[in-house]
This record gives sequence, C-alpha cells and structure tokens, in this order.
Amino acid sequence: MNQPFTDLQTRDLQYVWHPCSQMKDYETFPPIVITKGQGVWLYDEQGQRYLDAVSSWWVNLFGHANPRISQVLSEQAFILEHTIFANFTHEPAIRLAEKLVALTPNGLQKVFFADNGSSAIEVALKMSFQYHMQTGKSAKKRFLALTDAYHGETIGALSVGGVGLYNDIYQPLLLDTVRAKGPDCFRCPFQEEPASCHAPCSQFVEEQLKAHHQDLTAVIIEPLIQAAAGMKMYPPVYLKRLRALCTQYDVHLIADEIAVGFGRTGTLFACEQADITPDFMCLSKGLTGGYLPLSVVVTTNEIYSAFYDDYGTMRAFLHSHSYSGNTLACRVALEVLTIFEEEPVMEMIQRKGQWMRALAMTAFNEMPYVGEYRQIGLVGAIELVADRATKEPFASEARIGYQIYQRALAKGLLLRPLGNVLYFMPPYIISEEDMRMMIATAKEAIEQFFHERGEYIG
Repeated sequence: MNQPFTDLQTRDLQYVWHPCSQMKDYETFPPIVITKGQGVWLYDEQGQRYLDAVSSWWVNLFGHANPRISQVLSEQAFILEHTIFANFTHEPAIRLAEKLVALTPNGLQKVFFADNGSSAIEVALKMSFQYHMQTGKSAKKRFLALTDAYHGETIGALSVGGVGLYNDIYQPLLLDTVRAKGPDCFRCPFQEEPASCHAPCSQFVEEQLKAHHQDLTAVIIEPLIQAAAGMKMYPPVYLKRLRALCTQYDVHLIADEIAVGFGRTGTLFACEQADITPDFMCLSKGLTGGYLPLSVVVTTNEIYSAFYDDYGTMRAFLHSHSYSGNTLACRVALEVLTIFEEEPVMEMIQRKGQWMRALAMTAFNEMPYVGEYRQIGLVGAIELVADRATKEPFASEARIGYQIYQRALAKGLLLRPLGNVLYFMPPYIISEEDMRMMIATAKEAIEQFFHERGEYIG
C-alpha cells in the first residue's frame, strides 16, 4: 500500500491486536477500514468496494445489511436483548430449537446453546466424555481426530485439531488425542477417482478404532470439507463408512458442521449427503447469517438421558456461557431458517454452484500453477502448486497465496488464502455478474503475480 495510513488505520495499529495475523505485516499492509456493507460488497473509508468472496470468514449467507434480518434484529432489540438462560428461557430460543430438531438428521432431538464454534466443539467433547463416565465406561477418556483437521482454537478444540500452524506451540497443553490419516483426494495414495471412490482411506480410522476403541469416547470429523486444511474435499461414502465404524466400536461420532452447515455443500447439512446421523452435530457461522455470535450442539435423547437425574447425583452438564441462548442471536437465527423455508435457497445454491463451477473450470483448469480446482456446493478451491505433474506444493514460507490475496484486494476482491489454496465461499445472493467478476479477478491476480515473478507462461 503506497498511500499514507489514515487516522483510523493508525489508531487501529496502536490499540488493536487482530486475529490470525502477524501484526508486523500490517506495518506495510495495514487493515482496511470497512465503513459499510451491502449485499456481497464491503466498502472502505475511501469508498473502494470489495467483493466478499469468503463471506467474511464463512458466516454471511444472505448478504451484508440484509433488510429482512436487520429488521427482525432491530425489532427484537426493543423487546428483549438478553436474559440469563439458567432457569429462564424465551420464545426465540424455543422456536429456534424446534426448527433445528426438525431440520437436522433424524434422531437429533436436544439443542444446547453456546456462543461460538470453538465453544460448541468444547461442549460436544465434554458431553461425550461425561456421558461415558456416567454410563459405566470410565476407560473412555480420549478422542480420535484426523490429520489436518481444524475444529477451533480453544484448548479442547485445538487438541482435536491437526493443523500445525495453530497447534504446534501449544502441544504441552493439549489432550492426548489419537490421530488417524485423513482423506486427501487431490493426492490420493490409492489413486481413486472421487466420483467412483469407495473410501479405502477409511482404513486408517478403522485401524485406530480397532486398536484404541476401549479408551476412545468419540471421533470428530469435518463432514465433506476439511476447511482450514485448504478446503480438502472428500466424498460422502467416507462419512457413511465412518458412521458404521463408530457404531461398531461403540464410539460417538461428532460432526463439526460449523463451516459446512446451512447449505454450503449443496444440502442443508453435509451429513445428509451420506444419509447419516451423528451423535453430536456442532453448528455456528451461517446459523445467524453473519450477524451475531451463536452456536449450538444438537444431540440425541439417549445422550441427554444420561445427564437427567436428581440434583444430588451431580450428573447435570455444568457448562455455561454468559451469553448462552442470547435472545438477539436466537431471533436472527430463527429468521435465517425462515428464509430457508420461505425462499428457494437450496435451488439457488445448486444453480449458482453450477455457474461457479463452469466459470472456474474455464478460467483455471489450464493455468500452469493450478494443480486442481475442486468444488462442493458453493465452495470452490484453487490449489496452487509448483509442479502440476508431481503436485509438488509451493514452499509455505513463499506465501504465494498471501501475495495473490494482496493483488486481488487492489482489484476489489476479498480472498482469504489458506496457505497456497485460494477459495471462493461467497454469500448465496451473489449475482451471475458478480460471480463472473469474482472468477475473472481471481484469475487476473494469479496471472499478475506469476508474471511479476517472470514465471508465468500464458
């Protein structure tokens, strides 16, 4: 950025510590001060606009400043903003819980409220552990998770994560987690094609379950997409096999649908594509359409019953957050689900997913440094590689994705790279014109970067 920092940028850097950032980078590339949002666009203090191709960290479904959602938020704020959720309740939470039970896979019947995705993961881990303690299975004290998994950044969530960037420094603090090699369709060791895959890689989980099931309480999984790992996508058959293995070995299945729930994969929930019911489903992000922090864990009556007893038995689930069941967030989430009911959202996702795939395949498939373009629903990912033939990745320290991100921003497109993977996860309301701009600008930014390096052959 060549122009002087604005007053707000200077004050930001004096006082604010931003997430997932090396703050020293901001000395030469300061935070962009956003003053308003409208639809798929964000506007900065100079009036420059940016197409929000990542839905502001995957949360926005129906556009910024959505009139319908904003209206119910305003109305609710004048009625009740929040109340303690122990021994008290309110209609928005009750109606939201009813809708979630009706919409999630059959058998999920109880809703526990938290306030962010990591907290939902902590709730599910603790519930699973305590369930086994209270049903005579006290040896079950460990969790099984996949390599390259990401489930959040609190200690329990980090413990079942597998992305070293987030985990490595905290290893002395983390739970002793059993790790199984996860699916990697782009670099499949079995040379399977996704369309005909029978998930032979599930054997890695099976081996660990067979060896450790007596002391395992749950397996945790990101259904269909390992998001922070670089949008690694895999077929539904893997989930179906995993569900069967968990049942066989008496181990809970926790589905972390925080990133992929509410239509992102082309179905309302990713687990639907495998026709499975997990023991716990964690939901957040799109639940409130990008408006307010809220998360839920939806689970079974069987699990709930293990906590239901006289007070003196001390079997209750003593986990809480001050903002559990926040009234404003519940009312907004209720409106988001009502939009799904009243408007053809899933058909829109399918149609726009087809547009995005066609545009992206045309734009990226023949580019020398694109190893693969992959897509599920309205989530698309470009994996940049040093060598297409060998799929050799670029060195992470080269920060190829970050440098392309900077060039895309200068052209009015917000991409948030995952290492050397660029991805699209736009709000569902994106128009065909804006989608064309999104794909074309991403291509221009990639071409510009490699031309500047003197490496690109167009």
